[in-house]
Amino acid sequence: MEAGAIVLAVLMLLTGGVWIGQGLGYIKGSFMTGDMHWFWIGAGLVGAALLLGALALMYRPRRAQ
Repeated sequence: MEAGAIVLAVLMLLTGGVWIGQGLGYIKGSFMTGDMHWFWIGAGLVGAALLLGALALMYRPRRAQ
């Protein structure tokens, strides 16, 4: 479960980064280019990805001894 959450967090982080770049106009060729709405959506997604990744690393299941 932890590995899946980390993979999901990385995918969310990359997607959010692309949306931020498009919203700021750095990545061209999309209807999202230059629209600050997508910057804020991307920033929220990056924040959620960081939270998910941190929680996945902090709350690891304990191994039986």
